[in-house]
Amino acid sequence: MALPLPVVQPEEDPYRLAPHRIRRCTFRRVIMVDPGEDRVYDVECLFPDRKIPIPLGDLQSALPICNACTAPHIFRPDED
Repeated sequence: MALPLPVVQPEEDPYRLAPHRIRRCTFRRVIMVDPGEDRVYDVECLFPDRKIPIPLGDLQSALPICNACTAPHIFRPDED
């Protein structure tokens, strides 16, 4: 008689989960602030004329602002 094999549930590894993505925009500037082990970036918006940047903060604070943007034709075609 065959015995059933034990079923091992894989634990969720937090490093394997995809982080929330920021939409890819043609008017966004991402600047590396601290090139250490922790990657820290500042985000600036250059919409509409690409001359005066509007600081949005770091990636975490820029995420809801950029993802809620409704300006036409600024997101790359694979994001629409």
